[in-house]
Amino acid sequence: MADRLKGKVAVVTGAASGIGAGCAALFAHEGAQVIGVDRGDCDLTDEAQTNALFARIGADHGRIDVLVNAAAFALFDWIEALSYADWKATLAGELDIVFLATRAAWPLLKASGAGSVINFASANARHALAGSPALAHCAGKGGVLAMTRQLAMEGAPHNIRANTIAPGFVRTEATRRHLAADPEFEAQVLAKNMLKRLGEPEDIAWAAVWLASDEARYVTGADIAIDAGATAW
Repeated sequence: MADRLKGKVAVVTGAASGIGAGCAALFAHEGAQVIGVDRGDCDLTDEAQTNALFARIGADHGRIDVLVNAAAFALFDWIEALSYADWKATLAGELDIVFLATRAAWPLLKASGAGSVINFASANARHALAGSPALAHCAGKGGVLAMTRQLAMEGAPHNIRANTIAPGFVRTEATRRHLAADPEFEAQVLAKNMLKRLGEPEDIAWAAVWLASDEARYVTGADIAIDAGATAW
């Protein structure tokens, strides 16, 4: 079946790589009209640029049925080495980037009459991973998790659903660099995983397809862990 999202207008941020690229590809395969957004199109941490982008989308399409906030940027370091500038940059790149896009898209999601916002928390929103200097990342993704619950409440009167997916470790261009820099890190990740494998973008994207579809019409305020069981024990 390749029509689960037929007729839906979907905006996917971070669509050029990683999980965002996986979502954009599967959404198109399932029949959605996909508007992919990445750094070359807009700085989504810039309020004016973000508002202008979504105004153009509104002028062209009139509505947004699905907003996938996959774009993110984070800097990793231990507490004693993490600069305040890098802390603020990470919170902007993981939290502000979701707020600004969602706020700009909100009138278009209301116009849909059945909008779906899909945000990405993380296993790191719920637990620390030994060997990972992810303080700012944990804070940012924890904020996304909390913000999405509030969005679910605010969106319900407009039939806008808001949910998070919380991936575990997923192979992307960025994480491959991390694995290459620390050969022992993969073993630490796998030791925590019940399923002894790393995730791929497609593993996450299938859950996003479901949340975007009418199959998930009764689902809002939920957080779906896709992490090989890492947070289940």
